[in-house]
Amino acid sequence: MTSETIKNNERHAVVVVGSGINSLVCAALLAQRGKRVLVLERNDRAGGCIRTEELFPGFTHEVFSSWYPLFTSGAAYARLKDDLAAQGVEFLDNGYTTGVVGSDGRGLALRNDVGDAVQRINAFAAGDGAAFGQMASQLFERDAALTFGLLGSEPYSRGLLGLLFSQWRKRRLDGLMQYGRESLESFRRWAEREVKDDRVRGMMAPWVLHSGLGPDDACSALIGKLTFAAVVAGGMPVVKGGGRNLVRALCALVEKAGGRVQLNTEVEEIVLDGQKARGVRAGGRLYEATEAVVCNVTPPQLYGRLLPGAPEPVREQAQAYRFGRGDMQIHIALDGMPNWSDPELLKVPLLHLSDSLEDVSMSVAQANNGLIPAKPTVAIGQPCAVDPGRAPQGKWILWMQMQDMPSRLRGDAAGKIAVPEDGQWNEAVREAVCERIVDQLEAILPGLRRQIIGIKALSPADLERANCNLVGGDPYSGVCSPDQFFWMRPFASSQGARSHRTPYKNVYHIGASTHPGPGLAGASGFMVAEQIR
Repeated sequence: MTSETIKNNERHAVVVVGSGINSLVCAALLAQRGKRVLVLERNDRAGGCIRTEELFPGFTHEVFSSWYPLFTSGAAYARLKDDLAAQGVEFLDNGYTTGVVGSDGRGLALRNDVGDAVQRINAFAAGDGAAFGQMASQLFERDAALTFGLLGSEPYSRGLLGLLFSQWRKRRLDGLMQYGRESLESFRRWAEREVKDDRVRGMMAPWVLHSGLGPDDACSALIGKLTFAAVVAGGMPVVKGGGRNLVRALCALVEKAGGRVQLNTEVEEIVLDGQKARGVRAGGRLYEATEAVVCNVTPPQLYGRLLPGAPEPVREQAQAYRFGRGDMQIHIALDGMPNWSDPELLKVPLLHLSDSLEDVSMSVAQANNGLIPAKPTVAIGQPCAVDPGRAPQGKWILWMQMQDMPSRLRGDAAGKIAVPEDGQWNEAVREAVCERIVDQLEAILPGLRRQIIGIKALSPADLERANCNLVGGDPYSGVCSPDQFFWMRPFASSQGARSHRTPYKNVYHIGASTHPGPGLAGASGFMVAEQIR
């Protein structure tokens, strides 16, 4: 960097790279603490995977993420709740949570109450309600302190050592080993042992996909059970008017405290002075950081583009970091409410189109091998069930997500869609897959096609183009397999790089690629804000 460029600089206490929810949470907390914070975002809008758009006149769509149970139950929201409310942020919850609908149109709606869910599941499939109740009791009573303590603590901290010691005193070695065994178990093994009905297994199994895993993967039982039970117990809130209102509020908190969120600015490199960051370079300008640089990027970006001179073992681990399957989003504006066989399903914020554990496992296996699934598992979101103002009166929105799509195409499991020789997603493949999904929906929602006002599909390639952290369309910025989770996320400790720490004293790593993983909790941003004092 030339001396002329160095003169054209700005000085801040903390520079944050990227403007996803973890970045904005971290920036807001630090700014409120009196630090001068600058957030630099490469795109023309802040928010990362929170993007609200009027895709069709009068319809407010969440283009990527949509639901906020992890945020409203997390430490970041507890700290910022009053400030966000003062900025006009309101979370809505209608008392329903999730459910399932089969290919025969028969479904089950669950309310935000574990006891009620036990009764509803028992009525749907006798005996399986008790299995769910026992599972919820273990998660929220017997194992709550350990599980939520592990997820909510910095992995390499004294607080975590204290938690493990207290749990050792309570459980002893045998109890901790039992917990470890149960945590490594696959969802299939647990479900085949504890749940009898295919439809109930099919209701729970898709929640495993919300971490990038599949039902046959190690750790999928813990993650699947925890996610499903937490949604039932905690609800599925949305931001009134769309997630953009949360983004605006967080940006306002940063700016009110003297910070700044700057768009259309791509950071090219972290400028080092020995083992410490001096700041970042973007657009020929040096943005100095007197205290810290915080990066919300993937490991290959951090230790490739931003820190190309990082120690070789760290760069090697970063390049070996593994991303998961692709995701596909479909947004539909309807001229009326969908024709569910059970009208109560109109009240469910998010349910899955799923018949069985085997179907979910098959679609995952096909996607893992580069095939477009013949029968994808479809997450069907109904934001108007919670926030009716998202659509004109009497009309409806379907927000759909398929988390079992291949990042790179090798073929079609049904043998009906031709894929390009280069394996890349294109418009023709995207629209053909979209038609397959709409066909699945039409079978359970008669007359759906006649109700469609507008439809927009986003392939895994579209997602990556929109957000460079979604490599291959992976919405979780890296699969949450045991070798990339908790102590191992983003990878095992090497040359001082572990969890949110990097080999450089004042450079921190946050986002879905770091502990505690993906989701809209803002947890990694909160943890790093607590470390920067």
